Amino acid sequence: MKRMMRTAQLISTAALTVGLLAAPCAFAVEAEDKPTANITMGAFSQYIWRGWELSNDSIVIEPSMTVSYKGVSVNLWGNLDTNLYKQNPDDETNEWTETDLTLSYDGTVEKIKYGGGYIYYGLDGIADSQEVYAYFGLATLLNPKLTVYRDFDAMPGWYITAEVSHSLPISGDITLDLGARAAYHSVDGAGHRSEIRNSAPSTEAYSAFHDGLLSAAVNVPINKYFSAKPALYYSFPLSSEAKDLLEYENFQVNGMEEESSFIYGGVSVSLAF
Repeated sequence: MKRMMRTAQLISTAALTVGLLAAPCAFAVEAEDKPTANITMGAFSQYIWRGWELSNDSIVIEPSMTVSYKGVSVNLWGNLDTNLYKQNPDDETNEWTETDLTLSYDGTVEKIKYGGGYIYYGLDGIADSQEVYAYFGLATLLNPKLTVYRDFDAMPGWYITAEVSHSLPISGDITLDLGARAAYHSVDGAGHRSEIRNSAPSTEAYSAFHDGLLSAAVNVPINKYFSAKPALYYSFPLSSEAKDLLEYENFQVNGMEEESSFIYGGVSVSLAF
C-alpha cells in the first residue's frame, strides 16, 4: 500500500509539472514551439544499475514517459520484475520495484551541451533517495560528456561519470549507436557504504573508480512516430575495490549472485510526438 501511494504521488507530481509545462499551449503557441512527448516500453534480461545487480534470472519491464518544453523535461520511469528473486528462491512473484521521477533542463550553446536536474528514487524494500546532477558535453568527435551526481538523502555521496558515444549509419535512417562510460563513486562516510576487506565491511568509507559500461544499440525508425532499439550492454568493475564491493553487496545485500560483471540486453519501443 505504501508503495502504491508513493507511486500515485509521483504520478500526480509529474502530471502537475507536465500541466505547467504545457500551459503555454493555451495561448496559441506556434507549431514548432510546442511541448513534445516520448513514451517508451523496454524489456531487458536484467536490471543493472551502476554495477549493482537488481534482478536475477528474470525479464524486467521498464516503462518510461517524458514530456519536454523549451529544454525543460519531466520523466517518469518504472521497473517491473517479472520473477522477483528473494532470499527464498521459491518465493516468486511479479513486483513493481521502483518508480523514479526526474526533472531536468538541457541546453546548447554552439557545440557545447549542458544541463542538470533532480531525481527522486522511489524504491521498494529500502529507503527512497534523492539526487541532483549537472553535466557538460561537446558536440564533437565521440561526443564527450562529464556528469556529476550528488545524492543528498539516503546514500549521501558522489557519482561521477565520463562517457563517449558515436552513431554509425547502417541503412537509411537506421544507425548503430555505440557508447562507453566510466564512473567514480564516493560516499560521505563508512556508515553509509564502506570498503570491503577480507570479505567483510571495513571502517573506511567507500571511494574508488567504480563501474564501466559498454553499450551497442541499433536504432530502427519505424515511421514518423515509432522506433525500436535492440541493445546489448556489458557492465564491469573498474577497480579491485569496486569488484569486492559489488560482489559483496550483490550477494549479501541484494540477495543475488556473487558477481560483479554482467552482460545483458533487451529491446525498447518508443512513441514520440
